[in-house]
Amino acid sequence: MVKLRRPRAEREPVSTAGLLVRFTAAGLIVLLSLAALIAYIARQAGIEQASESARQVTYVTARGVVEPRLTAEVVAGQPAALQEFDTAMRRYVLQGSLVRVKLWNADGTIVYSDQSELIGQTFPLGPEEIEALRVQGSASEVSDLSRPENRFEIPYEKLLEVYVGVRAANGEPMLFEAYFQYQAVTEAGQAAWQRFAPPSLGALLLLELVQIPFAWSLARRVQKQQRDRARLLQHAVEASDAERRRIAGELHDGVVQELTGLNYALDAMRLGHPTEGQRAELIADSASRLRGSIGSLRSLLVDIYPPNLAEEGLASALAELAAGLERVGIDVRLETDGAEQLPPAAAALLFRAAQEIIRNVAAHSGAREVLISADRSDGVARLVVDDDGRGFDESRLDERSSSGHLGLRSIGDLLADSGGMLTVRAAPGQGTRVEVEVPV
Repeated sequence: MVKLRRPRAEREPVSTAGLLVRFTAAGLIVLLSLAALIAYIARQAGIEQASESARQVTYVTARGVVEPRLTAEVVAGQPAALQEFDTAMRRYVLQGSLVRVKLWNADGTIVYSDQSELIGQTFPLGPEEIEALRVQGSASEVSDLSRPENRFEIPYEKLLEVYVGVRAANGEPMLFEAYFQYQAVTEAGQAAWQRFAPPSLGALLLLELVQIPFAWSLARRVQKQQRDRARLLQHAVEASDAERRRIAGELHDGVVQELTGLNYALDAMRLGHPTEGQRAELIADSASRLRGSIGSLRSLLVDIYPPNLAEEGLASALAELAAGLERVGIDVRLETDGAEQLPPAAAALLFRAAQEIIRNVAAHSGAREVLISADRSDGVARLVVDDDGRGFDESRLDERSSSGHLGLRSIGDLLADSGGMLTVRAAPGQGTRVEVEVPV
């Protein structure tokens, strides 16, 4: 028994290194892009978290430390009250990254600052500061060190200022402003990036490494499919050329020769003086030869333009092929009760295989009886062609140089590409059995 499959060398690609390198390079580019994006997002999240923490510290300080000490004396700027307020600020507020505080009234006068030179000076309030003072809310921004009231903060290079609206003991609205070193904010962002980056980048790198084997497999499949398509196209071209030559040869050696001989016989009859018996014999012989020629032409028509399987069904198409064998004197037993309602693709594959197998039976087997069976079971459509002819040595099917079974090898390749199988059992003098299986 021989199962026709494609050689292993044809199933494997020549090389997949190029495809794998391109995939890996693309993966690394995506990995680096995602790493940069993760770093940016983590850093921004850290900065936002640090800024929010500064706002919360300022708000708690304003409500818990500053507002309870805003007596009428502090608001009025009395030196003793301001000195006591300054002591509280330096003890409870000015520590860590908080390096400057200011207390404003509604007209823009600095009532208190740990930088005493600013006390009593008046500067215009910005829109955000006026809004925070009006609604007793809070806001933050990067300090504009070019503004005159921020001239003493220039040595710090960059600060985050947070202002919160407060009320004095007499109900007067005031604005408390705290300045934080921005380096602490950026360090918080850097710390967040360092905390989230390793696991994120590690996960991305692991994903890239896991994908490489799949990419290798995919590259091999892509190249295999490309090779299969090229090979099938070449098979189609070769099969089409061989089919044209076969049909031309059958027409020339069969129908054309038969009709030419019939024409000569009729011309001889026309020019001679035949008896009535000779005429009757010639007419009967001519009719018989014409019927044979018509049958041969019908067989060629089936080869050139197969029947519409979707409308007529596989059983009808196989009956046409069986009729061709009967016309050359071979007894055919046709069993196609299970061949109805097959999917069009499966029916087409079985019919194409049957064409090639029955053609070989007619041309090479010398058979007297042939069984053609088609059925469907367990999700598989099957075709069996079993003849009692002279058979052959199965090993000849593997000889690539042999042209005798090129058609069977082509059908085997076509079936294998569709997930099917062609199995040949043969031995010299013991006939040939060909089985075709197609998944449905």
